[in-house]
Amino acid sequence: MAGLVQRLMPGRAREDSEGTLRASRDATDPTEVKSEKGEELSDEPIKLLRFRIIIMGAIVSLGGFIFGFVAMPDFLARFADIRTTNPPSFGNVREGTIVGLLSIGTLIGVLIAGPIANALGRKKGIVLWNLIFIVGVIIQITTSRSWVQIAIGRLVAGFGVGGLSVMTPMYQSETAPRQIRGALVSTYQLFITLGILVAYLINLGTEKIRSPASWRITMGVGFIFPTLMAVCIMFLPESPRWDYRKGNIDAARRCIAKAYGVPEHHREVVREMREIREKFEAENAGGVKHPWYEVVTGPRMTYRVLLGITLQIFQQLTGANYFFYYGTTVFQSIGLADPYVTSVILGAVNFGCTFGGLYVVEHFGRRVSLMVGGCAMFVCFMIFASVGYFGLTLGHGDSHTNGYVMIIFTCIFLLFYATTWAPIIWALVAEIYPSRYRATAMGLATAGNWSFNFLISFFTPFITGAIDYRYGYVFASCNLVGAVIVYFFVCESQGRSLEEIDTMYIMHVKPWQSKHWVPPEGEVLGETDRAQLGLSQTQGGGYVKEGEGGMNRRQVGEMSGHQRRENIASDV
Repeated sequence: MAGLVQRLMPGRAREDSEGTLRASRDATDPTEVKSEKGEELSDEPIKLLRFRIIIMGAIVSLGGFIFGFVAMPDFLARFADIRTTNPPSFGNVREGTIVGLLSIGTLIGVLIAGPIANALGRKKGIVLWNLIFIVGVIIQITTSRSWVQIAIGRLVAGFGVGGLSVMTPMYQSETAPRQIRGALVSTYQLFITLGILVAYLINLGTEKIRSPASWRITMGVGFIFPTLMAVCIMFLPESPRWDYRKGNIDAARRCIAKAYGVPEHHREVVREMREIREKFEAENAGGVKHPWYEVVTGPRMTYRVLLGITLQIFQQLTGANYFFYYGTTVFQSIGLADPYVTSVILGAVNFGCTFGGLYVVEHFGRRVSLMVGGCAMFVCFMIFASVGYFGLTLGHGDSHTNGYVMIIFTCIFLLFYATTWAPIIWALVAEIYPSRYRATAMGLATAGNWSFNFLISFFTPFITGAIDYRYGYVFASCNLVGAVIVYFFVCESQGRSLEEIDTMYIMHVKPWQSKHWVPPEGEVLGETDRAQLGLSQTQGGGYVKEGEGGMNRRQVGEMSGHQRRENIASDV
């Protein structure tokens, strides 16, 4: 019979009065006092907000600093197909082709980003997608009269945009310290909003130019940042999770130590390296080769893939783009008719509020932030749609007053969107998958985002033409449903390592109880995955199918909360 020797669970890192993080004495196995290299474990304070971390976040987040252009008069004069209007305009077929090819490009990019990330690595993959985007920009900027060349350039640029929307959050989540991972991943959204704002400002500054410079300047500025990112990221380390899976264990350890700003024999580094090792060994317990379809058949992967896709879809269904679509009409009601100025105002509000998201994600957690944000956006949309329909469409009340009310609630909506659903969804989707499936699963989830981005953009003019401001009630309902989905299906991942988050989903921790869940450590962390795969360890160190010895799924699942202990089999 196999006996059980119990060891107390490790504690979490705690924040001291100086704002640094000090690892608890039991942050790893309490009996473990030396690193794998035989060095005494260090407990020195962890400095998280260091220059290295800020630079890493800024460089990698440049992947979001990619933007398009507004159709300037000169651009329309050269490429539009309807010449009976002043200025010329695009017909449905040509405009649909140009817009649609970008969306097709992003979809292809996100779907093939996973295999490329696994083959080349996260860092080289980011360089590749930046170069592809640059090629797309060059194709567009070098034409003078060919709208087909513009369309092809947007298709190629779309490959890069889609690939970077997967690779950027992935690299940040796998490299960042767990205590600030959400904030670092959220900087991707911050740079997206900054890119949009810069594009609006450039459009405002070039609107009076009646030459190709009016649209080539915007494209040219968009060329600078991918080039900067591709060069600078070569000086950053590879993702430690990818390095470990490729056998570069020392490189992985160095990267984690530099991320935490501590020596390699620090207790936090040893703890995280052990978790990565346990997960890697558990994943390969049933064999090194795994079929591609395990991304949906692996432990709890169908649940998580569908959850990631749903969260990305509902990020689009919050309706943020609806406000940008209707912003010009609303601002016209108070006498501000310039669409370029309107775009700059809304873009500035969106960008400024996103800074708050970096604080919210780490201080209030993912679940509470998303639920509060969803409910607040629901209220904003109900007021906006009601005032718009009854006030502006039906003509009740003073148009100026109605316009001001709608602008106020537009800004309040952007405040909650920019601090919750906009940045936090990127962080969540980068956290909930195990290393083996992360790249492919993130690609599938992000494909949902880009698909609905296209669908909403395409159908909004038709829907608003039929039901005008009442379209806002649809988005209001979606925001409320999104908050409900978060409550019932999303586990709290704030402050947890990626390996702990994986275990939390595998063990079917109830989302509404996940904030207080205490993770297993060491052997049980790996035993959890092996049990889910139906494998148990024998006395000789091998693995057998469930039922032939060892712990089964039910036994592992019962080891939850504060009563869980790390179990080591020993002969009696």
